[in-house]
Amino acid sequence: MPVMSRLLRRCAFLPVLLLCLAACSASVPRPGARPESPLLLVSIDGLRAAALGRGDPPVLDRLAREGVRAAWMRPSYPVLTFPNHFTLVTGLRPDHHGVVHNSMKDPQLGRFLVADAEAAKLPGWWQAEPLWTTAERAGIATAVWAWPGNTAPRDGVLPRYGQAFDASIPLEERIERIAAWMLAPAGPRPGLVAVYLESVDGAGHDHGPHAAATRAAVREVDAAIGRLLARLEQAGVAPNLVLVSDHGMAEAPRFMAVEDIAGREEAEVVSVGQVIGLGPRPGHEEALRARLPGRHAHYQCWEKAAIPARLAYGTHPRVPPIVCQMDEGWNALGRSTIERRNAEGSHDHGAHGYDPDLPSMRAVFLAHGPAFRSGVELPPFDNVDVHPLLLRLLGLQPRPGDGNPDTLLPALQAP
Repeated sequence: MPVMSRLLRRCAFLPVLLLCLAACSASVPRPGARPESPLLLVSIDGLRAAALGRGDPPVLDRLAREGVRAAWMRPSYPVLTFPNHFTLVTGLRPDHHGVVHNSMKDPQLGRFLVADAEAAKLPGWWQAEPLWTTAERAGIATAVWAWPGNTAPRDGVLPRYGQAFDASIPLEERIERIAAWMLAPAGPRPGLVAVYLESVDGAGHDHGPHAAATRAAVREVDAAIGRLLARLEQAGVAPNLVLVSDHGMAEAPRFMAVEDIAGREEAEVVSVGQVIGLGPRPGHEEALRARLPGRHAHYQCWEKAAIPARLAYGTHPRVPPIVCQMDEGWNALGRSTIERRNAEGSHDHGAHGYDPDLPSMRAVFLAHGPAFRSGVELPPFDNVDVHPLLLRLLGLQPRPGDGNPDTLLPALQAP
């Protein structure tokens, strides 16, 4: 290697050589240093780990070959979109950052649903500092496209450039606007860009994870990422790309009525789907606590204090008193919802939210860019370990969290 040969000729003694190498390894910022390459964090909602490694999608597979790929990444419990996206940018489990489900109830704030854009703007729902806030406090400009939590200010701080979730914006327009952020001729170029893309998850729900329509959605997103990276390369910008998903997707053709778990007169149903949250109504507490905890056909229930420790869930006040986990492939919905969908023929064919240790729930992690090694496959790890890596790439000091800062050091050129 010519560069290394020159260093060896110029650095005659080992101590001097070590100093030279340290001075030349600027691609991985040390805590307290500003990043030379922008950090591009991309999430493809619902992309299964098994979707990579077969040559299709071509761009993601090339990035994985040339950079770093994990065998898979283990999502946090519950295996749902909002809890896991906020885990990725805080390094905290949902039980600690407060986004404990896609559907929640809080005594002071009321109800939270993912479709409620106004609720998403309330800072009280998001109880931890996200990566973009940490970066802005350090003077690093940030740009965030539709990532859950990006519209809620923390201590008055929002991303410098931001876009709320809007499914109507075409993918091509999204890529153009993200490229414009990253190549801004005037004003500060962002050192952190976080992008959320939802179409693969939507196709997986609608058609199932193995359907042709879902594979087409993966290829469409793959091509869009390729176009974005090509635009940046043309402009001489080499980002450190970290590409993740929040969870996988399973075939889920079976449904039961949540009223068959607990009647509406017995319990308030806080959440439905795969992770069922139940609040016993006055006068029914003892009966439900005697009947529900334990194994049932197609699901299992726990009182919140008895949720298995491996799930790291059940201490937050927003977790309902009783939690039921559906078996893979099963969904619990309101009886009226099932009847309506039966009549319309509109049932989902895919779902997530199942046990995080199931192969179908495995998420994606790959990394590519100046800071990363080439041709490396890492063993599986938990998604709480991503946040310490992101801080390091931004040159920011470590923060207390649930992740292990050492887990992803083998991904880096100069850890």
